Amino acid sequence: GLPKPVPWREIFVYSRRVEGIHLRAGPVARGGLRWSDRRDDFRTEVLGLMKAQKVKNAVIVPTGAKGGFYPKQLPNPAVDRDAWATEGRESYKLFIRTLLSLTDNLVDDKVVHPASMVIRDGDDPYFVVAADKGTATFSDTANAIALEAGFWLGDAFASGGSNGYDHKAMGITARGAWLSVQRHFSELGVDVQTQPVRVAGCGDMSGDVFGNGMLLSQSIKLVAAFDHRHIFIDPDPDAAKSFAERQRLFALPRSSWADYSAKLISKGGGIYPRSAKRIELAAEAMAALGIVDSDLKEGALDPESLIALILKSPVDLLWFGGIGTYVKASHETNAAVGDPANDALRIDAQDIRARVIGEGANLGTTQAGRIEFSLHGGRINTDFIDNSAGVDCSDNEVNIKIALAAARASGKLSEPRRNAILADMTDEVAALVLEDNRLQALALSIAERGGPAATGAYVRLIEALEEMGGLDRRTEGLADGEAFARRAAEGHGLTRPELAVLLSSAKLAVQDAVERGTLARDASADALVLADFPALMQAKFAPQLLGHRLRAEIVGTSVSNRMINRMGMIHPFELAEEEGVGLAKIGTAFVATSRLFGIETLWEALETAPMPEGARLLALDKAAQALRLHMADLLRANPGDIHPAALCDALAAPLTKLAEGADSLIGSETRGHVGGVAQAMIAEGTPADLAQAVAKLFALDGAIGLALLARDSGQPPMPLAQGFVAIGAALGIDWAQTQASLMNPADPWEHLLVAGLARDFQQMRLQFLRRIAKGKQTPASLVEQWAASQQAGIAQLRRVIARAQRSAPASPAMLAQIGSQARILLAG
Repeated sequence: GLPKPVPWREIFVYSRRVEGIHLRAGPVARGGLRWSDRRDDFRTEVLGLMKAQKVKNAVIVPTGAKGGFYPKQLPNPAVDRDAWATEGRESYKLFIRTLLSLTDNLVDDKVVHPASMVIRDGDDPYFVVAADKGTATFSDTANAIALEAGFWLGDAFASGGSNGYDHKAMGITARGAWLSVQRHFSELGVDVQTQPVRVAGCGDMSGDVFGNGMLLSQSIKLVAAFDHRHIFIDPDPDAAKSFAERQRLFALPRSSWADYSAKLISKGGGIYPRSAKRIELAAEAMAALGIVDSDLKEGALDPESLIALILKSPVDLLWFGGIGTYVKASHETNAAVGDPANDALRIDAQDIRARVIGEGANLGTTQAGRIEFSLHGGRINTDFIDNSAGVDCSDNEVNIKIALAAARASGKLSEPRRNAILADMTDEVAALVLEDNRLQALALSIAERGGPAATGAYVRLIEALEEMGGLDRRTEGLADGEAFARRAAEGHGLTRPELAVLLSSAKLAVQDAVERGTLARDASADALVLADFPALMQAKFAPQLLGHRLRAEIVGTSVSNRMINRMGMIHPFELAEEEGVGLAKIGTAFVATSRLFGIETLWEALETAPMPEGARLLALDKAAQALRLHMADLLRANPGDIHPAALCDALAAPLTKLAEGADSLIGSETRGHVGGVAQAMIAEGTPADLAQAVAKLFALDGAIGLALLARDSGQPPMPLAQGFVAIGAALGIDWAQTQASLMNPADPWEHLLVAGLARDFQQMRLQFLRRIAKGKQTPASLVEQWAASQQAGIAQLRRVIARAQRSAPASPAMLAQIGSQARILLAG
C-alpha cells in the first residue's frame, strides 16, 4: 500500500512472461484492462485513458481506474493467431491473479488484508474490472479467477460475462453517444431520426460502437468510413438500402467493408484497401468529400491522404467508433498526441467542416482539438460524456449483483433464478444508463446558455475545484482566468468540452462530500437508492437494496448527478460559498427542496412537452434558478443539520397552504417580476401552463422560511405570509429584493454580495416576524402597529429607495446600503 497523498496509486506486475500497470484513482477502483503488444506507447495510452476514466466515472459509484498489460513473448499472429491469442489470455490470467493477491477481501463481512502487506491507506475491498480493448471476451476468465481466489464479489468482479450484460448486444455505448448526437442536432433544428444526415466516420460494421451507432437511425447516409483495413466511399447513398446492408454486415461474424455489396454503392463510390499505393477517385466521390484537384498528387491519393480528406469532408456528422486519435488542435504537435500510428492521418480541428462530432470511441480527438473545433462553430462534447454508457452499464451490473448476492446468501434466491432476473432486466438497465447520458448532454446545453456572461462564475468554479484538489487545470487543458476573460470580451463563453470537464469534476466533488455526510442514513435517501435500480428489483428485493453495502456511494452518486445535471455547476458551489456550508449540506438541501416543491414532476413535464429547444433550455434554466432560491432559504432558516425526511413531513402541509394562496400573497413588485419571468418563457415558445408553473416557484420565494416559522411558532402559515408581505409594502424593500435577484454581476465577489442581499431581504423580514408573531393578534396587524411607531425611520428608508430607483441601473453598493438601513430599522 502507498500513502494517501499519492493521487494515483500504481500497481506494477513484472515477470518473464508479462508486464503490466494498474492505476487506481481514489479509495475504490473500477476500470478496464487493455492488452497491448506495443511496448513503446503502452504507458502513454494507459495514462491518457486514466485521465479520461476519472471524469467519465462521474456517473458511477467508484472513482475509477485504468490498467493494461502486454505479454513479452507473444508468437507472431501472422503465423499462428491461435497461439498468439492463447498466450495473451494466459498473460491476462497472471496479471489478474497478481492484482487480486494485492487486494483486500471480505470474509464474513469483515475486511481481510493480503498476507505480508503493509496497509497505509485504509480498507479497500471494492475492486472490479471491466473489459476493454483486446480483453472484451475475458470477463468469464477474470470471474473464474475471482471465484477460485474466494474474492467476495464473485462473478460481479468482471462485468459482461456469461451472466452479465453484453455491451455490444445491447449497443449501449453507441446508444448513449447517439443521444449526444441527437441533442446537438435538435438544437440545430434537425431530427436525426427522420431527417437525412450525411455521415463520415472511423470504424466498420463489425465493431461495437461504429456498427451499433450506424444502425441507430434509418435516416443516416453514410458517405465515407475507414478502418485499419479499408476505406469505404458512397457519394450519394440510398438511406433505406444502405441501412439494410449495414444491418447485414453487422450480423456477419468478423465482417469488413470488403463484404459490402458493390451493387449498392452509388455512382463514383468504392471500397479501397489501405494497402493500395494509389487511389483514383471519381468526380462524384471528390464532390461528396469536398476534394478538389489541388488535393491530388498526379491525379490520385495515397490512403493516408484520402483519410485525412475524409475527416475534413463537408458532412453533417463525424462519428468516431474506432481506435486512434485523428484530430488535434492546430497548436499541438503529433508527438504531444501520443498516437504515432496515426500521425500521417491526423488533421487540425480548425479544418473540420462537419457540423457535429460524436465520440463513441475513446480519444478520437484531443481535448485541445475539441475546444478548437467548438470555437470554430462546431458542436462536440467529449469522449467521456458521449461514451460513458459502457462503464455506467458495468456499474449497474455490479451493483445489482452485489444486492442479489445478499438474497442468495440468505437462501431467498437460487443461481439459475438470479441469472434469469439479470436477463429479464436488460431493457430496464439500458434505460437507466441512457437516462444518465441524456441528462448529461442536456446539462451541457443548459450550461452553454450562460455564454460569456457566465465566464467569471466558471473561472471561480475552476479555482474552487483546484482548491479542493479535484481538478488540475493544466492536465484537463483549461485556460487561465485571463485567457477566459479575453475570450469573453470577444463574445465567447466556455466551450462544451471545457464545460464537460467542469461538469464531471463538480459531480465528483459533490459525490465525495455527500458520501461522507449524513444523508445516506436519512430515510429520504431510501427513494434515491431504490430509483438507482430496475423496477423489478425495487419490487422484489427492496430490503437488499436499502441495505446495500455501497449505499453511501450510491446516494452520493445519485445526488451529485441529479443536482449537477439539473441545476448546473455554478449554483451549488456558489451557494456553498454564500452560505458558508459544505457541499454535503448543499446536497441535502437539494434533496429536501426538490421533494418539498415536487420539482421532479415539473422537470419531466418540461422535458416531454413539445416546444422549441431554446424554450426548453430557458425554462429548465429558470427552474434551476428558482430552486436555488429555495435551497438558500432552507440553509438560512434552518442553520443546523438538515434531516430531509422529517423536514418534509413537517413542512408539507404549510407549504401546500402557501402554494394555494401564492397569487394573493405577493406584493406588486414581486408580482411584476414573476409575470416577467413567465412572459419571457412564453415568448420563447414555452407552453403557458408550464411557464406559469416555473414562475410560481419564484412567487413562492420565502415560503420555506414561512413554513418553518409556522412550525416553530404554532401560527398558521397564511397570516404569517400576509405579515411578510405587509413588511415589504410598509418599507418598500420588495423593489430592492427584486433587483438583487435579477442582478448578475460578472465580478464573482459582487455576485456573492447581491446573492446574499437577496436572501438578506427575506431573512430580515422572517426574523422580525419571529420576534413579533405572538399572541392572538394577526401578524399583519402587528406589522401595521409597528409601522405606525416607526414612521420617521420608514420615511427615511423610502427616500433612499426612491433615490436608488431614480439612479437606475441599481448597483450592488446601493442595495447593500438599503439592506443595512432596513436591517437596523427592523431590529429597532
